[in-house]
Amino acid sequence: MADILQQLAATLEARKQADPGSSYVAQLHHKGLNKILEKVGEEATETLLAAKDAAISGKPDEVIAETADLWFHSLVMLSHLNISHQDVLNELARRMGLSGLEEKASRSAQ
Repeated sequence: MADILQQLAATLEARKQADPGSSYVAQLHHKGLNKILEKVGEEATETLLAAKDAAISGKPDEVIAETADLWFHSLVMLSHLNISHQDVLNELARRMGLSGLEEKASRSAQ
């Protein structure tokens, strides 16, 4: 499981140049960044709605599924921009050990 992001990144990269008729990821890349961003926004909204529902129902399945969709489309966005998921992981690692308040203050000071 630890290397799932690496495997997914390799698959996304391979499908970047694939025939849009044969791959959903290729279709997204073919349609361009605005379409990819639209999907990220759509999945973010669906994740929020699923979280609100889960808070009431106590059933996390839909939140898990929608979060997976959000992460997937975020990875497609990164791929389209030629940004590695490892860059995001490195940023998260950099933030480890910082309080959220300190990290936020360091961003506004830049």
